[in-house]
Amino acid sequence: MNIHDYASFSESLYGLRRRAVKIRVKKDNTLSDSNDVIHHSGLQKYQKRLSVLFLVVLPYFKSKLHSVYNKEREATLQASLWGHDDERFNNADYFSEERGSLIPTGNSDVEMSVRAQLAKRFQKFVGVFYPWLHAGNEGLSFAYQLLYLLDATGFYSLGLHALGIHVCRATGQELMDTSSRISKIRSRERDRLRGPPWLKTLQRALLSCTYTVLDYAQTGLIAAVFFFKMMEWWYQSAEERMSAPTVYPPPPPPPPPKVAKDGIPLPSDRTACALCLQKRTNPSVVAVSGFVFCYACIFKYVSQYKRCPITLMPANVDQIRRLFHDM
Repeated sequence: MNIHDYASFSESLYGLRRRAVKIRVKKDNTLSDSNDVIHHSGLQKYQKRLSVLFLVVLPYFKSKLHSVYNKEREATLQASLWGHDDERFNNADYFSEERGSLIPTGNSDVEMSVRAQLAKRFQKFVGVFYPWLHAGNEGLSFAYQLLYLLDATGFYSLGLHALGIHVCRATGQELMDTSSRISKIRSRERDRLRGPPWLKTLQRALLSCTYTVLDYAQTGLIAAVFFFKMMEWWYQSAEERMSAPTVYPPPPPPPPPKVAKDGIPLPSDRTACALCLQKRTNPSVVAVSGFVFCYACIFKYVSQYKRCPITLMPANVDQIRRLFHDM
């Protein structure tokens, strides 16, 4: 059976071919059980078209739905944070200085409003149902790939199972048949050349160059991808080395704030509060100066005088911070 070569670009890059699967039940007269025999054949027209649909069209629509879902999710998060402030301007009326009358902007363009409403409804529909669709697709893909690895099925995706297509590695005989078929096609193209001898020679040279490029395109593509990734890794590592932060020693702590002349002097005991001269209870710090007091003392003082009692720097009760000690 002559099996034609059908594969996607990535599949042909790895020497894979798509084969239509026909399962026939073969009963044995001597034994009671039955055996399933799998026959491979060329792809039908509907299989080719549906393969293009599963390889190109469906991923394109999925990417579009994913972008719509991301926009809807961002809009929902923004609405939950800031509210629907823009909705009040949708039906607002604006004054036209040229005509001197009120022009309702909501009725200016009915078609655009209908399209906007349909677009919003579609975005909301996608925002609700796309996560379930995406989860179902990923779950089916994972299940098929797991079953394929366990040799429980010959299909590694739902699309291939629905189309009845196996992805198989091309055999040596198939590769030889393909090369011989390509050689015959090229020889026929050379025989069709017409014109004077110098023109035929030029055309043959151009065809030979074209065929050489096509023959080594796969190897050249692999080499180009490898070279590109190697250069990307090289420059990325160089940029990381150049942009690595330089480790500097920590800066010295700032000097303590000075005690004002008219301020309360600091007590000799560092654990005592400068206001009540007792050991601090519920220690709290004034953020503008950094000095620590009892919470009740500093709260009462700042509420009354609006300043730090030691440095006389302006402060308020919102700048008082409670300090906690690890037990």
